[in-house]
Amino acid sequence: MGYFFSLYCSWKIFISLVNIVFDRVGRKDPVTKGMEIAVHWLGFDIDVQFWSQHISFFLVGCIILTSIRGFILTLTRFFYAVSSSKSSNIIVLVLAQLMGMYFVSMVMLMRMNMPLEYRTIITQVLGDLQFHFYHRWFDVIFLVSALTTMGILYLAHKQVNTSDKTESFYEPKW
Repeated sequence: MGYFFSLYCSWKIFISLVNIVFDRVGRKDPVTKGMEIAVHWLGFDIDVQFWSQHISFFLVGCIILTSIRGFILTLTRFFYAVSSSKSSNIIVLVLAQLMGMYFVSMVMLMRMNMPLEYRTIITQVLGDLQFHFYHRWFDVIFLVSALTTMGILYLAHKQVNTSDKTESFYEPKW
C-alpha cells in the first residue's frame, strides 16, 4: 500500500500543479480516469462504473482514516505538551472543535475523489459553497506543503549523510 500511495501522492502533486497553472478543477476522480485509460489503452474488459465506484470509496476511506489518525496523534502530542489540571477541559473542547472542522474540511475537499453522483450528494449536504475557490486553494496549499516537505526531508537526509561521512572521516572505527 505504501508504494501505491507514493504513486498516488506523486500523481496528486502533478495534477495540483496542472490545476494551478491552467486554473482548472478536475471533473473525474483519479480512479475512474485511471480505469478508463487502462480499459482504452490496455484493452481490459471490466465494468468501469462499478469498479471505480468501489475502489474510489475504499481509497477515499483509507485517505481520510489515515489523515485523521495522523491529525489525532499530532493533537494528542500537543495536548500532552500544553495541558495542565486547570486547562485540560478547555483544551479538550478546543481540540474537539478543531477535529470536527478538520473532518468536515476533509470530506469537502475529498469529494473530488468520489464519483459524480456522490459528489452531488455532498454538495447538497454542504449547501451552496464555492467549491472552485476551495479546490483551487486546496491545490495551492497542498503543492506548497508537499514541496516544503520534500525540501525539508532532502535537507535532513543530506545532513544525516554529511554527518555520517564526517564522523567516519575524522573518527577511527574500532
